[in-house]
Amino acid sequence: MGKNIIAILLLLTTIHQVKSQDLSQLVIGTKHLLRSNILSEEREYWISLPDSYDDPQSSYKRYPVLVVLDGNLHFRTVAAMTNYMSSDVYRSWKIPEMIVVGIQNVDRRRDYTPEKIMTVRENNTGGGDRFLDFLEVELLPELDQEFRTTPYRILYGHSLGGLLASHAYLKKKTLFNSFIAIDPSFGTWDSETMDKKLDSLTEQSFERFIYLATANWGKRNIRNRDRHVRFYEALNSKCIGELPAKLEYFENEDHNSVPVIAFHNGISAIFEGYGISYRDVESKEQLIQHFQALSNRLSWDFPPPEHLVNQLGYQMIQSGNHEDKSKALEFFRMNVENYPESSNSYDSLGEAYEALGDTQKAIEYYKQSLELNPGNENARMKIKELNTVK
Repeated sequence: MGKNIIAILLLLTTIHQVKSQDLSQLVIGTKHLLRSNILSEEREYWISLPDSYDDPQSSYKRYPVLVVLDGNLHFRTVAAMTNYMSSDVYRSWKIPEMIVVGIQNVDRRRDYTPEKIMTVRENNTGGGDRFLDFLEVELLPELDQEFRTTPYRILYGHSLGGLLASHAYLKKKTLFNSFIAIDPSFGTWDSETMDKKLDSLTEQSFERFIYLATANWGKRNIRNRDRHVRFYEALNSKCIGELPAKLEYFENEDHNSVPVIAFHNGISAIFEGYGISYRDVESKEQLIQHFQALSNRLSWDFPPPEHLVNQLGYQMIQSGNHEDKSKALEFFRMNVENYPESSNSYDSLGEAYEALGDTQKAIEYYKQSLELNPGNENARMKIKELNTVK
């Protein structure tokens, strides 16, 4: 994990150095405004798109959405880490590419507290459910309309944001599928409040994944950590079967330093197994079972990534063994089935048939690739060559 964090910091340092020598801007995202009828105010959010988003050959792709609370604090680091862990450029591929959305603060005590906090002076706490309504009723539909999204959404929150993420996880209905709650501020949840919430828990929560990080608060550590442990253990006791969740304690991190490392570990926990190496795949059946297990754990269909299946297919084509070349067809067919709008999947299947000497089939799939991407010069050249051979 430390190597990944160091690499990201080096990347950010390099960007800063380049920027100091070249006045042209390096853009990591765009700003957007949404007038909220629910909150009766304008809300600003920032968007970071995956590297492949504007690639014409990837125009068929749709992406999960990662919503980051306290975006003014966490958007840049979360966007950079998400990009590093998923992009083809770095070939890390530990998680899927995602659209990262950073929500800018207006009044976090109002927006992130699910219950009214009783104090001597008047306060405006307790607007958490209204803020979640803003996210689900107004923001997510706008994102679905403006960007190529899939309805798999992750909610990330730290401190009070972690409290709201935990509260959303417990709700019977939510549009979020996974949650990263970093050192959530459970101070307003006394034993009675927490028990009441846990008693109303439904099976729907156990169809979601939650990652909980707890930091070292020094002298207050036992009290804070106990709340997190109590919450996690209660979930575990109520869940029939294996709980799709993880609790992690960071002895060497405090409340302010924990978000970076905890996000890395949290997003890795959600997509554990997604980054399997092609070297560890023994057969098509094993690969299918591997991603079926991941899909079952996350209650969402995550097929084997296109790049991984392509690696496996080309490895077998290049082996020189006729039996391996035949097996390559199985992998390339899988990509065509899972990614029917991908020009590259048909192009690769065409190459596999060409390697096996089936000219007619090769031409057929090269033509389908060219239909999806008229700019595919490789497919155009192959069709011309193979027609000449015929």
